[in-house]
Amino acid sequence: MKAKIHPHYVQAHVRCTCGNEFMTRATREDLHVEVCSNCHPFYTGRQKLMDTGGRVERFQRRVAKGRLHSAQARSPQ
Repeated sequence: MKAKIHPHYVQAHVRCTCGNEFMTRATREDLHVEVCSNCHPFYTGRQKLMDTGGRVERFQRRVAKGRLHSAQARSPQ
C-alpha cells in the first residue's frame, strides 16, 4: 500500500434531524444526517412521510393538476 494516501479515521459525533445523537467513527468529526435508525421507517416499523425540500407537496400539486386536466378533457361540452 502507498503511504500517506488514506484519510484520518477519527471519532465522529452524528446528529440527526429527529434529535438523536450518537458517536461513531468516520473521516469527519461532525456529521449531520436527515434520517437515522431511530426515525427511519424500515427500523421503526411505522409508516412516515419523508419530505425533503417540499418534494411530496410539489408531486401532489402536479398530480392534482393532471387529474383536473383529464377530468376537463373527459367532460362533454
